[in-house]
Amino acid sequence: MQFEIRQKPDFALARIQFDAPGEQLLVEASAMVAHDGGLAMETQMQGGLLGAAKRKLLGGESVFQNTFTATAPGQSLWVAPGADGDMEQVILNGGYDVMLQSGAFIASVPSVSLDTQWAGAKGFFSGNGLFLLRASGHGPLFFGTYGGIHAVDVGPNGYICDTGHIIGFTSGLQYNVRKLGGLKNLFLSGEGLVAEFRGQGRLWISTRNATGLAAFLQPFRPRKSN
Repeated sequence: MQFEIRQKPDFALARIQFDAPGEQLLVEASAMVAHDGGLAMETQMQGGLLGAAKRKLLGGESVFQNTFTATAPGQSLWVAPGADGDMEQVILNGGYDVMLQSGAFIASVPSVSLDTQWAGAKGFFSGNGLFLLRASGHGPLFFGTYGGIHAVDVGPNGYICDTGHIIGFTSGLQYNVRKLGGLKNLFLSGEGLVAEFRGQGRLWISTRNATGLAAFLQPFRPRKSN
């Protein structure tokens, strides 16, 4: 299986080319853009009813997912996130897991397992929800977000990121949510809460924040006069 991501970072989409019959890719519902006519597609609840419902309620993913199977060498499949933005691809090797924010998952090979993990009360304050999506196993994993994606390799000094810009991170990192500076900074700086990461691993952050976009557009919305 070969893959490349095009049109980064504004309108990213991934092209996956299958090398041999029988190769498969698991794709989030509505993430498929186009594919060769010979590809076979099957829609099912991955992990059974309970597993699919858990990912839907806790991880923000679809109950049903599509599995595309190659029937001949050279067939291709295009996938993309729902919103304008970027995509990233990671090859899992079993040595670490990737934690993703709700709704970031796009596609993976069947040997990558998806589950949800309790993020604790800090997840509520981080804006990523009480649960994160955990990807583990072996093989390529594709995820995306609104805005561009910037990867940061976190070292001994740690790293601080606005909570609204976190997309995902590897399992070697831990984070705590705190205010940036004192109460004056919290209420007057416009920065709010930040996540302080510690450990060794990679952090993916977005260059834009959908919540910030909504706040920017709010004054321009048409208002109904009385």
